[in-house]
Amino acid sequence: MLLETLSAARDMARLNEIVGVLIRHGFGDSVRRLGLADKLERAGHAIRWEHVADLARIEPPVQVRLAMEELGPTFVKLGQILAGRADLFGPEWIAEFEKLHSHVPAVPLDVLRPQLREDLGGELEDVFARFDTEPLAAASIAQVHRAQLKDGTEVIVKIRRPGITEVIEADLRLLGHLTALAETEIPALKPYHPQQLVREFAKSLRRELDLAGECRHAERIAANMASLPYIVIPRVYWAHTGERVNVQDFVGGVPGGQLDQLTAEAGFDRTVLAQRGTHAVLKMIVEDGFFHADPHPGNVFYQSGNRITFIDFGMIGRLSARRRDEVLELLLGLVEPQPQAVADVLLDWTGDEHGVHLSQLETEIEAFVDQYHGIPLAQLKLGQMLADVTTILREHHLGLPSDLALLIKAFISLEGMGRGLDPSFHMTTEAAPLLRQVARARLRPKVLATRAWQTLRRALAVAEQLPHDVSRLLRNARRGRVQVSIELVHLKRVGDQIDRAANRLAMALVIAALIIGASIVMTVKGGPTLFGLPAFGFLGFSGAVIGGLWLVRAIWRSSRGRSVDDSD
Repeated sequence: MLLETLSAARDMARLNEIVGVLIRHGFGDSVRRLGLADKLERAGHAIRWEHVADLARIEPPVQVRLAMEELGPTFVKLGQILAGRADLFGPEWIAEFEKLHSHVPAVPLDVLRPQLREDLGGELEDVFARFDTEPLAAASIAQVHRAQLKDGTEVIVKIRRPGITEVIEADLRLLGHLTALAETEIPALKPYHPQQLVREFAKSLRRELDLAGECRHAERIAANMASLPYIVIPRVYWAHTGERVNVQDFVGGVPGGQLDQLTAEAGFDRTVLAQRGTHAVLKMIVEDGFFHADPHPGNVFYQSGNRITFIDFGMIGRLSARRRDEVLELLLGLVEPQPQAVADVLLDWTGDEHGVHLSQLETEIEAFVDQYHGIPLAQLKLGQMLADVTTILREHHLGLPSDLALLIKAFISLEGMGRGLDPSFHMTTEAAPLLRQVARARLRPKVLATRAWQTLRRALAVAEQLPHDVSRLLRNARRGRVQVSIELVHLKRVGDQIDRAANRLAMALVIAALIIGASIVMTVKGGPTLFGLPAFGFLGFSGAVIGGLWLVRAIWRSSRGRSVDDSD
């Protein structure tokens, strides 16, 4: 039961608030199907259903977006993550998710001072020569102020909002319970793995709450970008950085959203900027396996000398060495094109899903890639091709792993930025030589020898442990400790119903026994009396009445629940 498993009683108020927002935005039917309205009303929380008809003319994606904005930072962040899941949602949903932003006022500096004093180890005036009271930006998790260190260095100070962690943790607990309930009550959601999606989202959001972790990401990418002097990552000042605050170099230059300032007179070459940005992001992905997962214009600045600065490394994508090989094979398959290679990679990623016609999916993917055969590279739009591939997967109710969804989002954002800088920019033309170079580098004798040695070492380790593992298996088998577990998910509800029916049957037998026993006692003369009746007989009949009332109530509630399900 949802309300019985909540981690703390304080979550009830937040759950009531969430349900109220959902109902106000036209999702009362979903609330009923999940059984939340009945549960909250039985717990003493009033649910208001008025003003729902006013939203009937609003499209569902818009309703969801408005509800998320009203629900606050956790749900806004969830929507921003979902904006990159073109494999799960159609274009109209993605367009609404991309509009999500938090309408949050800045926290006054006087409110922040106690937390800053604790984190910085002293008063602001002791740490900084100047600290601007008005923030440069205020978001749902943190806000940014400009300041100056004692040595005159211009910096930005990013401060986490006080109390935001507790709010987000409560929301994450509720989201976990709600998605578990949704998977049970709404089977159509199961192919999209909502519980897994929320678990991954929770990990990402908790990482974003750690402002020191963001700085560690920045330094790692700065080290990886050392060979590209035109890529700038702000320096971190660790003496003033912690989980709730970080201090980095102030970044000047032209913001990524003000492209009209990138003129030749100002010393900028838009074509060069597009090429350098593409090379940097591709290097992060296919070479380093550690990339900025949200390279939108707000996280990019352009500086003199056609240098590019990336900021805000709260959202990071990671790719294992094996995954990088697969990504490289996929991109080369799209660019060259090689339909079978693309189909093989995507089928490996999506896994062996039940109910999916893999042969039909493979045929569709091959036909999609084959249509680009013979088309010049300059006419291919790699980001759009990746988006179209995810559309094919969505039509087959297949979702990509979260790291790959971030990857595709980064590619689409990158291509959009490149075309914004230079309308004649062709990402595929820029990417193809680098992809082939990386592919050739991985076939060098030294690299192949290293991989072969690693494979041999793992095989030897497995062989070394094999006799021990077999011996332990046989020993457990002799002792009867080998267990084979078969999970029948679809029979769980039937099992629960049988269990409840058995409990009611047992109660009915107890009631019958009480009635018979009390009737016998009533015929026996003597012994203690109560209200002029044999005491034990009176108590037996009283217990039977109470048990009977409980049994009638349980049957009535079960019948009512079935009728609601049938009406849905």
